[in-house]
Amino acid sequence: MHRAAGPLLAVTVALVLADSAVVTLALPDILRELDTSVGQVAWVLISFNLVLALGAVPAARLLARGWAAGSSAVGIALFAGASAWCAVAGSIDVLIAARCLQAVGGALAVVGCLELLVRLYDERRGVAVWATAGVVGTATGPFAGGLMTELISWQSIFVVQVPFAVLAVPAALVVRDAVPVGVETGRGEGSGSEAPGRPGPGPVRPERPDVRPNITLALLSAALTAALFLLVLLLVEGWSRSPGVAALTVSVVPIAAIAAGPLARLLQPSEEVEVAVGCFLIAGGLVGLAIPPSSDLAWTIAPQALVGLGLGLTVDRLTARAVQLRRPRAEHAGWTIGARHAGVVVGLAVLTPVFTADLQDAQVPAQEAITALVLDAPLQPEDKISVAQALGGALAGEQGQVPDLGPAFDRVEVEPTERAAVERLERDLDDQLERAATRAFRDSFLAGAGFALLALLVVVLPGRRRTT
Repeated sequence: MHRAAGPLLAVTVALVLADSAVVTLALPDILRELDTSVGQVAWVLISFNLVLALGAVPAARLLARGWAAGSSAVGIALFAGASAWCAVAGSIDVLIAARCLQAVGGALAVVGCLELLVRLYDERRGVAVWATAGVVGTATGPFAGGLMTELISWQSIFVVQVPFAVLAVPAALVVRDAVPVGVETGRGEGSGSEAPGRPGPGPVRPERPDVRPNITLALLSAALTAALFLLVLLLVEGWSRSPGVAALTVSVVPIAAIAAGPLARLLQPSEEVEVAVGCFLIAGGLVGLAIPPSSDLAWTIAPQALVGLGLGLTVDRLTARAVQLRRPRAEHAGWTIGARHAGVVVGLAVLTPVFTADLQDAQVPAQEAITALVLDAPLQPEDKISVAQALGGALAGEQGQVPDLGPAFDRVEVEPTERAAVERLERDLDDQLERAATRAFRDSFLAGAGFALLALLVVVLPGRRRTT
């Protein structure tokens, strides 16, 4: 069990941080099955990130008062139980409450796992494993959630988390049994030693949070919301792709994020250059997503690769800088997790109204274009009227959303000789709606790029360096 403890704890960190966006592609199914509103279903995302942002530092301070292993085990067990509750939730209110409880357990688990990973390995490697697990979880969340939704159901997203979390509980307790946890005295969990068995540096004083990397992480998290949340909405709601297709499409981000590590080791840039380049790549990728020439999925590949590379070059570096060799370590981890998820909440709060308003503004010109296409279609006048009536009902019934015109066309009855013209009209109208949706998401992607450029500004501005 000792040998498996490290991987299980790393998987737990990845699961907790994946949950910030894992339900993104499942939101339409949740909206339909729980018979709720768009505003309420958004809180399935917001509630988890908000509670995790607010609870990370208090969880770390609570952790410092007791045994890291025991507190971590309680947090992991709470996370597992809340995940199971999410899976059986029969209403949106119950699901949101379960998500809040899941975030409370996740906060205890993720900061506690850092202490345990350092106990298992050493300061540098433990922080690196913890940070990398967080990057992988953040990047793969939408992909994994979309795939599970398509293949099974949205409930399976939460069911699959339970056994991993349950196995991580004894793993946390094994770490406790293997190495007794001390206090901030130069040995035990407060130690700054670089390897087991090496003398610690003696008593340490609490240090202030490193503001610059935490602000940078918050801004980048707000920017990444556009890539990890808005992109999948564009694919599913705007371009009418299935959750499975959308999941496979956004798998480019985690693949590129994983590839960023070997690339950085090959080029060996300085830490500041690596982070600055990563911020610039994220901004560039979001600009690319804002201006695709068409709704062909291939146009999203290169921008996503830039975002993924930027994610891999920045988040683990900034996390290590904010946490490594700072005491108390769990509290600094809490500040880092809080900053990241506060950034997600800010991103959702800023970007969602932007694309919603733009989508609403795009409806009038889109309807005018649809009217023109119907009038110009080579159909008999009575068939044009039939199509217009069916489309009018579809457009009126989905205000504020991209309408699905397929059912409307299914209801249209025309002569067999005109069926080809109707099918061509349906394709033309779908193309028009996809262009309108693409334009509606443009400003939100550009706003996300603005967050990334602000993060770049924080990185490059001169400031006092910390000496180690």
